[in-house]
Order: sequence, then structure tokens, then C-alpha cells
Amino acid sequence: SVKDLSYILECVKQEPLKWQAYIYLVADTGMRRGEACALQWNDVDLKGKTIRVDKNLQYSKEKGVYVKTPKSGKYRTVDIGNDTAALLKKLKGEASGDAWVFTQDKSDEVMFPHSPTKYFKSFGTKYGIDNFHPHLLRHTSASIAITGGADVASVASRLGHADTSVTLRMYTHANQDSIRKAGQVVRDALKTSRKKGKKHPNKIPSKSQVKQNPK
Repeated sequence: SVKDLSYILECVKQEPLKWQAYIYLVADTGMRRGEACALQWNDVDLKGKTIRVDKNLQYSKEKGVYVKTPKSGKYRTVDIGNDTAALLKKLKGEASGDAWVFTQDKSDEVMFPHSPTKYFKSFGTKYGIDNFHPHLLRHTSASIAITGGADVASVASRLGHADTSVTLRMYTHANQDSIRKAGQVVRDALKTSRKKGKKHPNKIPSKSQVKQNPK
């Protein structure tokens, strides 16, 4: 929920800059864990406030750490907010290397793709957040967008889903909330109109004036 995410973003202000930037970025964009880990500075446009997502960092015992294309096989560009851009700008200013955005501590080497999962677990324990993991931020970001009125196609594109059916399956609960919200918008509009005493220019006919439908 918005309340939960706001709490997380307040808590992370007490954490190292790298993790501030990482959490704000994933919450802002809904990026996958490996996509965020694979970011390089040439993917980041701080002036235009956009991120190019075209890589996904993975690990296997056979290959070690390696880079592949995003899960959907498609590249995308997502916008970022002012707070996220400011944190990334600060992180870039403190970086000793010019390649990877998120690196290992005291190193220019790319951060291991499992590092966020380990960090999120300790973060959750520290601040009393149950089952806190990177995908929770992605899920929350998408849910807030849909319940806030964003269309499913746009959310699917932002998340990097291959098609909208994937988004609909994963966020059915959020979509149902949006449907209910849409209905409430209509009801609220009618209620407001009645309170303001807005009347149609045509006079409402009496029952005797209404023509009966022929049987």
C-alpha cells in the first residue's frame, strides 16, 4: 500500500546511499532485481530523468555472474522521479568507477544479483517489515499505479511484461480495486451534482405527461 511504501522510503533514509538509491529506484520504476543490478551509468539519463532497461544480471554456479537480456526479451525506457534522480546523481558523484551503478562495497565490481535479497531481509528485520524482498517493491509499485488509475497497458510496458495479460493475471486484485474506484467516481460525481443543485435545462415531465409505451 501507499502507507507501507511511504514507511519504507522513510526508513531507508537512515541507510547507506547505495541502498537508498536502489530502493527508491525499484519502488519508482518497478524494475526487476536483476535489471536494477545490471544498470550502468550510460543507461541513466539524469537530465532527462529516464532509465534504459536493456540488461538483466543473473548468477549460476556454471557461469557465475553474467548479463542477459530482460526477462521479456524487450528493451524499455522508464522515467524516474525527482527524488530518485537526486539520489542517483549523488551516488554517481561518490562513485569511483564509471561503469556499474550499483557495485560491491569498496569495489568497482558489479553488485552480486543476490545481494539485494540479503540486504532486504536484514532491512525488514531491522524495521519490522515482514517478508521484505525486492519483488515486493516491484509488486507494490505496480499495484499503486493500477489502483491509482494508470491503464494496464502502460503499467505492463513499465514493468517489462511481454503483454497485458501477464499484468492482469498478476494484479487482478489491484485491477478490481480500480474498477470499484471507477464506479465510485461516477457515484461521487452524481452526489456532488445533486448537492450543488445542478439542474438539467429540460423540465422533468410528470408521470401523466410521459407517453406510455404501446403494448
